[in-house]
Amino acid sequence: MAICWLLVLAGSAASVAQNTEFEKSFQQGTEATRSGQWEEAAQAFNKATTLDPTSAPAYLNLGLSRLQQDRLDDAVTALNRAVTLAPKLRGANLFLGIARYRKNDYPGAAAALKREVHLDPRDAQALMWLGVVQLAAGDAEAASASLDEAAKLKPGDVDILYHRGRAHMLVSKESYEQMYKADPQSWRVHQALAQSFVEADRLEDAAKECEIALQLRPHEPGLHEELGDIYWKQNQLEKAETTFEEELKIDAESLSSIYKLAVVSLERSKPEVTVSLLQDLLHRSPGYPDAQYQLGRAQAQLGQVNAAIESFNAVLSDKRETDDEARRQSYYQLAQLYRRAQRPQESKAALDSFMRLKQEADAAQAQKLQDKLKRSPGAQEEAR
Repeated sequence: MAICWLLVLAGSAASVAQNTEFEKSFQQGTEATRSGQWEEAAQAFNKATTLDPTSAPAYLNLGLSRLQQDRLDDAVTALNRAVTLAPKLRGANLFLGIARYRKNDYPGAAAALKREVHLDPRDAQALMWLGVVQLAAGDAEAASASLDEAAKLKPGDVDILYHRGRAHMLVSKESYEQMYKADPQSWRVHQALAQSFVEADRLEDAAKECEIALQLRPHEPGLHEELGDIYWKQNQLEKAETTFEEELKIDAESLSSIYKLAVVSLERSKPEVTVSLLQDLLHRSPGYPDAQYQLGRAQAQLGQVNAAIESFNAVLSDKRETDDEARRQSYYQLAQLYRRAQRPQESKAALDSFMRLKQEADAAQAQKLQDKLKRSPGAQEEAR
């Protein structure tokens, strides 16, 4: 894992500024650091600490140089000295924690990193490393808390997200193991197994476990819906339809099951069922995501051109956040419907809007792919 390099400059202490020999050594260390010459940097900073044994920045940079060389004992010694001289020096506890972690001293590493977080609670790097140490020490729950906080501070950091995912997976695994020990025959165990199989894309195994859970708990709200989702992913639409219907017999207020049954019915060429279900759903929840779009599709299949046009226009006029794909496809559907209604100008305008949004989406996807390639290890190595 890459270490964020922190260079502490010498001018932080007025007394140091008087020592030109110290400044010369410190500058040599700084230049060697910037060019990645870690042994030269370490020698220069070591000389600086000899010239001024009270300089915490010199000890910090010496420790960082030794850490880059993987000379962990020397790094810990220097970083400990920096912390002793200046307990509030930013970064000193962070890198001391990293050095101790690499020495497998997890308690010492956690203590140092907690001090760094105390000095700056918004330091996402320190929180991430604290989470990494807690994971290594076997405390997945504490790691999850640290990494959740780091992710809030830096939402797009791939390293943080990776370790956060590991932590949460371990917490889930521990919960499942405790659940199994508490009651191996519990329907919850089979439900949890089904969910884990879904995540692993083992849909046949997931369906079997969910079916067992239902045998043990046939009237549990939500279980039929979970099984219906699995059947849907397997493209077993008839089974999915029946299972969503069973869910609604248990929980008639399940809006998600109403929506899923409506869409599956549409895929099974039952648009009249879809219209009835979605009209009821929209009456209960006018802003239900994608319901208006799916209603328009069903109305179009039934030849209800004006009603379908009204539904697709409702999607486009909705000021709340709407799925981009639904907006694009609404324009496409409108282009077809306006043509059927012999309204050529409106058909052309809708088609132009569809093409514009599609081009924007294609460009965004291409940029996303390019950014991903740039972040790949091969591309980074080539850049060096």
